[in-house]
Amino acid sequence: MGESTHSPENSPLTHPATSAGWQQLLDGIDLPFHPDLAVPALREVRLAIPNPDPVADVADAARRAVESTFASSVTPGMTVAVGGGSRGLTQRVDLLRGTITGLRALGAEPFVVPAMGSHGGGTADGQVKMLASLGMTEESVGAEIRATMATVEVARTPSGMPIYLDEHAAAADRILPVNRIKPHTCFKGPIESGCTKMAVVGFGKQPGAAQIHSCGPVEMRERLLDGIATLRATGRLLGGVASVESAGGNVVDVSGLTVDDVGGELERRLTERARELVPPLPFDEIDVLIIERGGKDISGTTMDPNVTGRYWVHGLDDLSRPRVATIVLLGITEVSAGNVLGIGLADFIPVDVAERIDWQKTYLNCFTAGPSGVRRARMPMVLPNEDACVKAALSMCGKAVDEPKRVVRIRSTLHLTSCWVSDALIGELPPGATLAG
Repeated sequence: MGESTHSPENSPLTHPATSAGWQQLLDGIDLPFHPDLAVPALREVRLAIPNPDPVADVADAARRAVESTFASSVTPGMTVAVGGGSRGLTQRVDLLRGTITGLRALGAEPFVVPAMGSHGGGTADGQVKMLASLGMTEESVGAEIRATMATVEVARTPSGMPIYLDEHAAAADRILPVNRIKPHTCFKGPIESGCTKMAVVGFGKQPGAAQIHSCGPVEMRERLLDGIATLRATGRLLGGVASVESAGGNVVDVSGLTVDDVGGELERRLTERARELVPPLPFDEIDVLIIERGGKDISGTTMDPNVTGRYWVHGLDDLSRPRVATIVLLGITEVSAGNVLGIGLADFIPVDVAERIDWQKTYLNCFTAGPSGVRRARMPMVLPNEDACVKAALSMCGKAVDEPKRVVRIRSTLHLTSCWVSDALIGELPPGATLAG
């Protein structure tokens, strides 16, 4: 057999369409838009959303939650690995800094570990950079950050599933996830995203994330619950610090969770509250949904399916409303660093978005996501610019060229307080929604 060579140029994780390649593919293409196709004007609508009072001082609330929750379980000199995540939590630095301050007040010796599975390109340096891009540095949170992708198996569930911890976290006396409670994008259950998921998945790095995500949505839910029960039994879990956010982007709750609360009744109640505060788009039918930006700091799937209604995971039904015919994604956040797991949830993207995709990071995240990464990793139609994308969506949404189109435009799927709609939706505004201006 002859020798085989491997280089970045022929790597299966390097997409053949480079920046120049995308433009070259588009050069000379004549898009067949109907001459009578018109892009409808849009009007701003302020949505009626649940609006609980915000927490006045998040750092102080986190400090007080830690001191009151763990006063009897923290001993002087106890080392605590505090989880820092990759999501765009509101006031994430305050939340982490307050947690660190509270632990120190109890006599603990806290440090931070990136608890984000395979994010950041699956490298320790990439994860530290992702924390920094979100404002979480040693200086801002007031604690050392220790990063590694190496893991230790610390237990096995009754079914034989290994429980992994980051090596630094495994060497600490306790671990403490600090995370936002919110609906998950791949499964439904009594507990979704939050402290349980960070403890079992985030602290477990790539192997921990892969084994939870490698199955369908029902088994994923069960593996997560079995995993947290097993981790609790090891005595390594101190508890958790959880925030809940409103659709307006305010932190409305900061709670300290005891070891039994993580995966227990309190986290379940917080999950239900968070679900009520993250409503989907309030329309039955949308012909064209335009999303100005997506990203890992907005949703693990770039665009939150709990808002768009489009999950595209085998075994998990899409929402009954909204029913969205076509989706246009116009931009990706800098924090994403080219990781666009979920890009396949869009139907059309402009070429400048395609040029920014890092396929190594994206495919690593997709493989880790298992079944939920298959359809969500597919490439949308790449077109020259925003205007072409919108016209393509209007052309292929299933309505005749002269029919009114239900068009909605949003900034992102995170903190959805307003949107812009076409005249075809003005008569279908939800209760409490008002036209701006």
